[in-house]
This record gives sequence, structure tokens and C-alpha cells, in this order.
Amino acid sequence: MKKTFIISLVIAAAALLSACDKVSPAGILMAGTAVEDRVKMSYEFYKDFLDDHVVLAIDKKDYSFIVGADSHLTTDPGRLDEMLAIGLDKDDLFYAHLGDLADTKPEYYFTLDSLLREAKDRYVNKHYKKINEYEYVPRDNPIETQGITYDMITYPFFPVVGNHDITHNGWALWSNIFHSSFYEMDVLIVDPENIDITVDHLIFLDSASGTLGKTQIDLINQGVLDGKYSDGTSIYRYTFVFSHTNIFRPQFFEFASTFTREETFFLLDQFEEWNVTCVFLGHVHTWDERDFNGVHYITMDSMCEKNNPEPGNYLIRVNVGNDGVVCEPVKMNYTPKKKK
Repeated sequence: MKKTFIISLVIAAAALLSACDKVSPAGILMAGTAVEDRVKMSYEFYKDFLDDHVVLAIDKKDYSFIVGADSHLTTDPGRLDEMLAIGLDKDDLFYAHLGDLADTKPEYYFTLDSLLREAKDRYVNKHYKKINEYEYVPRDNPIETQGITYDMITYPFFPVVGNHDITHNGWALWSNIFHSSFYEMDVLIVDPENIDITVDHLIFLDSASGTLGKTQIDLINQGVLDGKYSDGTSIYRYTFVFSHTNIFRPQFFEFASTFTREETFFLLDQFEEWNVTCVFLGHVHTWDERDFNGVHYITMDSMCEKNNPEPGNYLIRVNVGNDGVVCEPVKMNYTPKKKK
């Protein structure tokens, strides 16, 4: 019996490391900044800069967005660059990333920051027209007619924070670029002919420490992420949630969720209360898809070229319309550069 118990612990440890195999074992479990501090910092930024500010407005009935997970960027940004290029080429409305964006070394974040700047330049050149030395207007979107500056244009890459993003004091690097790990925003679908607006909701949660923490739960209970009419009904057509840590175990021999039982039940109930359409999760580097209490859950495989060096379906495109939501796999073709 004792031998069986020891073997079980070894298997569990191996499963844990397989999901997080690019950092020291101590780094997996010990973050530089606790979830309480991250959420408090994120909420202050959200209140000052994101609330009622970052709204994605479109004037067509259907749209799509792309989702990737666990890129673990180091010196080769090829896979992440491919994800952003795919999204731009197919005119996806936004690009969501489920955490473990880059490993925690300053030089990796210099590479990431440079990549995102170049990606934003391509995005602006495609979707905006320069009208004078400083101002731009959208090429095809009649909703916005007044010129805005380059800095005012939101590049629609929205990540959540993962456990690798916060190890070895990585939160300082991550937050310097993205600022907030706990936020929400709306997608406004405007029909100018019928003078009608449909609203979808995007929610981004901080589960990088394997727990929500008291502050985040309190804010959720306060309704910070809700959107409801005065009669209590939701104002949203569809709601999508993005987070890092998986809730369900993809297979019996793989790493289960680190949420406590109470937090797991809290999340499952909250997703049902929010009338969530789909929850996107990462962390375990294994695909899983299931429904629970009317909510669709997708746990994504890693898009990292070290974990999956061969081309494969490591992204999801989510097609959204009045007739429903359809998720389809998106193939990535980039392969790592071979060292000579």
C-alpha cells in the first residue's frame, strides 16, 4: 500500500511537471507576486483605464476571434508571431491568449514587446488610414469618424496571466506591458440600418496561482464583471470567459485543477449565473472539450514550439453570429529553427 502511494505521488509530480516543464520545480509553486496583490493592482488599473473604455465596436452581424495558449516564448517568437499574423490575415476581431505567454527572463520580454509593436504596426496599417501627421481613422468602420492618435488605437491582443508569467518575479515584466490580469470588456455589434445594438461580453480572470483568492472572489460577488439591466436580466447575447488554470482533468493520468473544491463549485456556479457561452482554459498542454450545466468548456493544447514542434491545430477560431457560436481548429505551420 505504501509503495502504491509513493508511485502515485511520483506520477502526480510527473504530470505536474509535464504541464510546466520550462521552469524549476520551485518556480512552479512559488510566485513572485501573490494573487491578492495582482488582482488589487489590476482592479485599480481597470477602474482608471479600462472600465467603459476598451469596447470593440463593429458594424457587421458576424465576427470571429482567435484563441491560443501556453506559447512559452523565449528567444524564438515564431509561433506567437504566426498566431497574430493568422488573426490579422483572417480579420479576426481580437486575439486572446490563455497565459504562460513567455518564460520569465527580461530578454524574452524584450522580444515579446518588440513583436507586439511590430504586430500593432501591421494591424494599424491594414485597418486604419492616416489623415495627418498624428491622426488615423478606420478604413472600413463608419462608427468612428473622428481622428485618433496611434497610441489611442487598441491593439486587440488580450492575454490572461499564467503561472509561468509570474514565477521568478515575472509579474513585473508581464504587468509592465499588459497592466491588468483581471478585466472585462464588451463587443458592440451595431446595425445602423435598424438602429439596433447587440452586446457580447468578454471576461478575463487571474488564475495564475491556481486559486482566485479572496479579493477576486469578493469583486466577482460585488458584480464588478456583471452586465445586467435593472430587472436583473443579462444585457449580453453571448459571454466568453478566458482564464489559465484548467478546471477539468483532461484524462485520469494528467494534472487536475489546483482550485479548491469550494472555488471550483464557485466558478461553475458563477459561469452558469453569467450565462457563459464558452470558457477557454489552458495550463495542462492537453486538449479537452466538454459541456457542464449548459456551459461549454475548452482546455487548449500548448502552441509552444518546444512542446509541440510539428505543425498542428494549436489555435481555435471562434465564429460568432446570431445563429450561434462555432469553434473550429486552426493549424499552425511554423516549426522551430534548427540549430547548426
